[in-house]
Amino acid sequence: QVQLVESGGGLVQPGGSLRLSCSASGSIFSFNAMGWFRQAPGKQRELVASIISGGRTNYADSVKGRFTISSDNAKNTVFLQMNGLKPEDTAVYYCNAFRLGDRESPYWGQGTQVTVSS
Repeated sequence: QVQLVESGGGLVQPGGSLRLSCSASGSIFSFNAMGWFRQAPGKQRELVASIISGGRTNYADSVKGRFTISSDNAKNTVFLQMNGLKPEDTAVYYCNAFRLGDRESPYWGQGTQVTVSS
């Protein structure tokens, strides 16, 4: 059973930075794609950024140029560096992992709260 554990959320002022981490219980090499989603109160969960095997990345328009997704395969960890945070970035951020042919995929972490407020 795959487990994803997020960390790094918190309260930050507008313009500040946070780095989220997602640690997987097994090798992330086995995943075809990993990503970060977020869900704000009263809104649907949305994709923020993703990284596929081979390293290609994809970002939501709202975070392009401010957020960076990366992975450390040796540590089985995916990161989301968030710079220039805005109040509208406030949400619960979830890590996601997808593996072709795995009927239990995609996997989700428990979420970490990010609050951007002065």
